Amino acid sequence: MAISLELIKALREKSGAGMSDCKNALDEAAGDMDKAIDILRKKGIAKAAKRNDRETGEGLIKIAINEENNEGYIFEINAETDFVVRSEQFQQFANDLNVVVVAGRPEHLEAFLNLQMNDGISVREALERLSSIVGEKLEIKRYAMITSGGTVAAYSHAGEQIGSLVAIDLPMQSELAKEIAMQVAASNPKYISSDEIEPAELAREKDIYLEQLRKEGKPEEMLEKIVGGKLNKFFEDICLLNQEFIKDDTKKVSDLLKGAKIEQFVRYAL
Repeated sequence: MAISLELIKALREKSGAGMSDCKNALDEAAGDMDKAIDILRKKGIAKAAKRNDRETGEGLIKIAINEENNEGYIFEINAETDFVVRSEQFQQFANDLNVVVVAGRPEHLEAFLNLQMNDGISVREALERLSSIVGEKLEIKRYAMITSGGTVAAYSHAGEQIGSLVAIDLPMQSELAKEIAMQVAASNPKYISSDEIEPAELAREKDIYLEQLRKEGKPEEMLEKIVGGKLNKFFEDICLLNQEFIKDDTKKVSDLLKGAKIEQFVRYAL
């Protein structure tokens, strides 16, 4: 059967594939649009599979918050080159995923990949299809969702190279939560407070400081006091509540809370 140019264009519009690929798929499907799309998807999957051993070192950290400001989502989507990441197709796809993830509320990465896009295919299939179009391996490396009975806020930094989510236990605290999310993005804490540090990690740090001080010849009776100061500095580096607020170094993050409590945070960086 003769395949019309209009049909080829319609398939190209629907699939994003090249004109010749669309014509070949329609020929193979005897003009059936749905079968042709399946053929293109299968070919896209096959092409993507050949790229599975490539590195996807470029990408974006995408963040989203629901309308109630009590649930947040963060994921990392990657490609092989910055050229593809900056392309309109990749950027639009990443933005579309943000809409899908807020609507679908997946609990983990596998559930995210199984969500349906607007055209009825899964996120996984859409990723494979775009991979076949741009000619690079694409993947969503990680995903997290946090919920709160209070407030969740997000912050994106460095052109979507870093993203963070923070949950505060009080409702209607979007401004405060966003300030904390900015702090998390900028300072990369490991814990909320020093209470979360494992005793073994704390003991290891203390032993290192003691050994250093003894090598420096510090008096034995002064060691505990000096180590205490060093541990306080250690807490400032890795514990969110102990950190200096990035917008006002006369304050600690704990000073901002005024009765609120930080429930959890997530930070992704490429």
